[in-house]
Amino acid sequence: MAAPLTADRLLQVLRAEGVRVVEVGNWRTHNRNQKGAWGPANGSIVHHTVTRGTASTVAMVRDGYASLPGPLCHGMIAKDGRVHLVGWGRTNHAGGGDPRVLEQVIAESYGNRPAPPTKGNATGTDGNAHFYGWECENLGDGKDSWPKAQYDAIVRVQAALCRAHKWSAKSVIGHLEWSSDKVDPRGFTMPKLRADVAERLRHTASWNLGSDHEEDPMAGITKRDIFDAVWKTDAIGGPTDAADHSTNPTWQPQSILKDMQARTRRIDKATSALTAQVAALAAAVAALARDGGLPLAQVQDAAEAGAQAALDKLQES
Repeated sequence: MAAPLTADRLLQVLRAEGVRVVEVGNWRTHNRNQKGAWGPANGSIVHHTVTRGTASTVAMVRDGYASLPGPLCHGMIAKDGRVHLVGWGRTNHAGGGDPRVLEQVIAESYGNRPAPPTKGNATGTDGNAHFYGWECENLGDGKDSWPKAQYDAIVRVQAALCRAHKWSAKSVIGHLEWSSDKVDPRGFTMPKLRADVAERLRHTASWNLGSDHEEDPMAGITKRDIFDAVWKTDAIGGPTDAADHSTNPTWQPQSILKDMQARTRRIDKATSALTAQVAALAAAVAALARDGGLPLAQVQDAAEAGAQAALDKLQES
């Protein structure tokens, strides 16, 4: 049993554990404290969201919906491994659960998993007062994947809380282990998650797995990251037309592509002209060799005439 971490302390322990944190709005003061107790903190519950799409999921867990006001958790762990903090204090995530499970979590006295819960959301002990809550972006159908970056972030978040409170991994449970009418999370088992949390706790917070378990270097890269890397680059430089550039302050790709097409056409014309000039020179040289010699001026005139003819043809097109 312990007092919940402060918001500042939470950020400190998450970042020390290598968690990539996104602070959402007024998360530090966004809570349901007016509806009941917040603390003592006895453990942490892992959920799945039954949603797809990070932005809409963050909005949902932050604001809730008509029958269940937000925040619906303390943080939402996205597919890319980023942890979006949406509230701090009492949140609507755990609902009612089995008091025997709470006792087992407090004492960390169970074996592979707590006793199956016999109480549900409507009839059980208030879990919102006792548990940190972490929603994880997943459809919850047992088929939707759990990317490596996301699963790693789940492990790191739970390890950070356990390390801060000096808990073992047995203080981490799934919603299905708390309430008899819940099934989340689906797609991995809680004994496996607790084993991975326990492994992290055997090391320092900065520990990373070995080379066989290294993170995907592309994990966490968003469409915005790709956009910035491709379009906001000095190699492109933006539209050459000053007026066009002034109306494109956000570097819209369609404007840049239009400008690049214009540049390409100019380069193509110049290349064609040079090719024509070289061909004319080659023809003049061939004539010089064939006829046994021509004055230099005549060779130059032939080359220039050929090049000019090629340019005239390009301009007509």
